[in-house]
Amino acid sequence: MNGVHDMGGMDGFGKVQPEPNEPVFHAPWEGRVLALQRAMNFCGAYNIDMSRAAQETLPPPVYLRADYYSRWAMGIERNVVARGYAGADELAAGHALRPGMPIKRKLTPADLDKVMTRGCYTRPAQAPARFKLGDRVRMKNIHPKTHTRLPRYVRGHLGEIVHVHGCHVFPDTVAVDQGENPQWLYTVRFTSEELWGPDADPTVKISVEAFEPYLDAA
Repeated sequence: MNGVHDMGGMDGFGKVQPEPNEPVFHAPWEGRVLALQRAMNFCGAYNIDMSRAAQETLPPPVYLRADYYSRWAMGIERNVVARGYAGADELAAGHALRPGMPIKRKLTPADLDKVMTRGCYTRPAQAPARFKLGDRVRMKNIHPKTHTRLPRYVRGHLGEIVHVHGCHVFPDTVAVDQGENPQWLYTVRFTSEELWGPDADPTVKISVEAFEPYLDAA
């Protein structure tokens, strides 16, 4: 999906300004949003790529004005409504107006450590890897209307395979309920000149993690 969220390589947003001594949360509600997101994923209401996709569909002015956890909160609302766990009228009212829809599994206190543990997305290989270390590849210039992990600023550019990570769940399909479809995952490294032209700093190298369907042999 081409959207305002895909900011890599874009001009005009200025430098990233780290916050000195940044706290884990700036307000208690941010912690609650994190807990809600983790709980909904753990209970099988939706997955992490559906969470990302919901945020990516926010209108650009809303996305740019919102802070990190506000986007998460709006993404949760979108997924909850889209998947029938609550209605927009119930969110506006602040309480249930109809019987709830059951989720895939119940969250108990014994599950809390699992909720906060990062999931494992590696899967058995379905076919041999097409590429190996040192191979030159060209990123496909695709423009899917749904979620993808292929950054827009590297599309169409030449890079080199510098790491092979094995097979992993493919975000593009799980985000739209089309199954895990495991794909080989690579680290692809680019020169700055390749991405930004002859005036770029020649000492800079840029790496992205890219799934095999994003790549063509160069």
